[in-house]
Amino acid sequence: METSSSPHSSAPDASAAMRLMEETFGFLHSAALRAAASLRIADRLADGPRTAAELAADTGTDGPTLHRLLRHLASRGVFQEDGTGAFGLTPAAYALRTDVPGSLHSTVLLLTDDMFLRSSADLTETVRTGESAFPRVFGTPFFQHLAADGAAREVFDAGMAAFSGPLDDVVAAAYPFPERGTVVDVGGGRGGLLRAVLLRHPGLSGVLFDQAAAVREPLLAAAELAGRWRAEPGDFFAGAPEGDIHLLKHVLPDWSDEDCVRILRSCRRALAPGGRVLVVDAVPPPGNAPHPGKDLDMLMMTALGGSTRTPAELDALFARAGLRHVRTLPTPGFASIVEAAAA
Repeated sequence: METSSSPHSSAPDASAAMRLMEETFGFLHSAALRAAASLRIADRLADGPRTAAELAADTGTDGPTLHRLLRHLASRGVFQEDGTGAFGLTPAAYALRTDVPGSLHSTVLLLTDDMFLRSSADLTETVRTGESAFPRVFGTPFFQHLAADGAAREVFDAGMAAFSGPLDDVVAAAYPFPERGTVVDVGGGRGGLLRAVLLRHPGLSGVLFDQAAAVREPLLAAAELAGRWRAEPGDFFAGAPEGDIHLLKHVLPDWSDEDCVRILRSCRRALAPGGRVLVVDAVPPPGNAPHPGKDLDMLMMTALGGSTRTPAELDALFARAGLRHVRTLPTPGFASIVEAAAA
């Protein structure tokens, strides 16, 4: 019996085709966002709307071309053009300012950096081989590249701090930390999460544990934290400092399954009796709904060789590392807190 509803019997739906075209232009959207961030346009609009000509005079750019850039971004809700031709801030553009709490300026510069753009352009080969594009494109694995390139390391550290910073107090408030004990921020970078935890829980002490370059300028200088923390450089594949709570925030997605098991085993060996490992990550749910974890997974796949993992995939890693999944706590942010204990 013939049917007129066959997916091959008619031309594509017009709105679906337009949506596909919109997706195709995605690289231009991110390039425009990077240009605006690099020129610090949002900072220059802090006192009110200005024309592209005025902004061009400040930035040393071509006025008509800058107008076209801002018009494009305004069509996507980043900036808005008024009836006089002046551009002003929107909530999204406000987050591009460098002088506001929760600024995403550094994150935009990181995620649109050449490190990620060139890797993503080689995505087809990654799908063919199952291997990260970054070593093919740059000649060395991602973290070795950062170790050898100080400027790239600064971009990465600043971007990751801004990306994950808004989540720090959310996690510190969402999890029932004990009244006493030691919290170890494993791969904690500059220690934003550890700072939030210690500020909320005055009976706890902390250890910031990461590579020496990462812990050189920790965010733990608050007077009320004096004497309650220390920075310890080291390699989380080889081991971790002893503690009651081991935090792994945005660490596991960077690494392969085998490497994740090594990291989790380091935490397991260093856990005090009754201790917990807290994995703080975007955990993509099943189904077709959009989720930040699914977007981040593409980044991990092309640049770092890791992945964002589903609940079942995390459970499998825990089991191999001598841990068991206790519970998963949602947060108001994009990440969940996945709690594990010794098996």
